[in-house]
Amino acid sequence: MAIRVLLVDDQPLLRTGFRMILEAEGDLAVVGEAGDGLQALDQVRALQPDVVLMDIRMPRMDGVEATRQITGPDKDGPAKVLVLTTFDLDEYVVEALRAGASGFLLKDAPAGELVQAIRVVAAGEAMLAPSVTRRLLDKYAGRLPSGEEPLPDTLHTLTEREVEVLKLVARGLSNAEIAADLFVSETTVKTHVGHVLTKLSLRDRVQAAVYAYESGLVRPGAH
Repeated sequence: MAIRVLLVDDQPLLRTGFRMILEAEGDLAVVGEAGDGLQALDQVRALQPDVVLMDIRMPRMDGVEATRQITGPDKDGPAKVLVLTTFDLDEYVVEALRAGASGFLLKDAPAGELVQAIRVVAAGEAMLAPSVTRRLLDKYAGRLPSGEEPLPDTLHTLTEREVEVLKLVARGLSNAEIAADLFVSETTVKTHVGHVLTKLSLRDRVQAAVYAYESGLVRPGAH
């Protein structure tokens, strides 16, 4: 079945461009459009898309609040949110990731990257390059813990190896890279990542990266 996509942007011309790109792909279907966050919520309930391509800055309700409501505990469907931003390091993207977005993409990204990002997010994975998310978090390090605060109790539910894996996820490493770093199999890494997400009640790798920074487990700029 085709991946059902909802386009949310307050600029009709951009929505038209995205529609043309996506409808050229046999496995993607644009099921609707919305010009602001409130319309997006209505469309998500009515159309049950798999992926919402979400602009950040819109009238009436912005993309951050719309993302929070779409992916929150009282969500109406399985929709994943892929945030669109004009700026490489838009401060609002941090809030969107915290709100539950599965990743973000620049509006001027190549068509192939947009298509692949939608497929990745629809499959339940985090958006393409965790290292980009890390750069974003590093940029806004002043809004994150200084590292002097005590670590949250939830971290104590993780094993020592799971903590190691979480740190490497936050630093932008793929499963294959983590496996090489820890001298274990990629399957073992996938198992550890799954345990981390379950124990910390996190949606995906992007939220895991945000958690690692917010908790102070990973310091901005650390290697």
